[in-house]
Amino acid sequence: MVISGVGHGSTYPGKDSSGYALAADAIRAESQGDAPLVEHWDFDLGGPLFDGRPACCVDAGDIVTSLHDNAGNRTRIEARIRETLSMPAIPILIGGDCSVTIPFLAGFADHGPVWVLQIDAHIDWRDEVLGERYGYSSPMRRASEMPHVAGIVQVGLRSVGSARQTEVEAAQRYGSRFVTARQIHAQGVEAALRHIPEGARVVVTLDCDSLDPGVMPGVAARTPGGLTYTQVIDLISGLGKRSRIAGFDLVEFYPPADIDSLSALTAARILVNVVGAVVRQQGLEPIIEAHGAPPHHG
Repeated sequence: MVISGVGHGSTYPGKDSSGYALAADAIRAESQGDAPLVEHWDFDLGGPLFDGRPACCVDAGDIVTSLHDNAGNRTRIEARIRETLSMPAIPILIGGDCSVTIPFLAGFADHGPVWVLQIDAHIDWRDEVLGERYGYSSPMRRASEMPHVAGIVQVGLRSVGSARQTEVEAAQRYGSRFVTARQIHAQGVEAALRHIPEGARVVVTLDCDSLDPGVMPGVAARTPGGLTYTQVIDLISGLGKRSRIAGFDLVEFYPPADIDSLSALTAARILVNVVGAVVRQQGLEPIIEAHGAPPHHG
């Protein structure tokens, strides 16, 4: 696994996404408390992080991005993902708003078909906003147009966002599977996992506002009724057992709104669970090893 941080994607005209550029380093900082404990028992995973195997995760640092260099940012993000997949390794992207998910998914063009599991409060199906077609309200709309994306499952939906009836109908025409937060609360994570074909290769994109603000306050638009930490890690664990996690991004963590680093801690622990789930996938191919100091958990 190769972890990359990212600050900026495709920012809307007149908007400032600089707060999201703080996310990757905030998660890295919060993860350092656990770094000496990689050989210790992790009760979320049912064993040590790497399950008795050699360390297999490296932090490759940040992708260079600039505010409002939208096309350049997309090119650089997609290039990093393509480079990671060519190693071969599993890419993990942290930071940025939801717009970084578009080039992240585009990087899998030569490694399809993949399914997309979006964990998010919103469906992100706008065709454009303020003339920008690659902004944070559009990643699943753009994903639906990618030939290598075989299907989309959207989990954690609740409250109100940028989607209007036309966007909901467009997503339904495409065949996207909606699973609301209330359905997860009532039926458990199987309400979402049953839509993922067994053995499929799946790219997971996790918007931090999918979680309840009680455990993830550091988001731009707090909305009650979100998923719990346990539900999110159960989704990840269940996905790893049912199919194959081919890539993961964690987006929309907004450190200026965090409280006592709670969101950074939650994000770091989610990433630990992603790494642990990938390590435990059946028939996992050899992947890149970290050298020297213990790897970042975020």
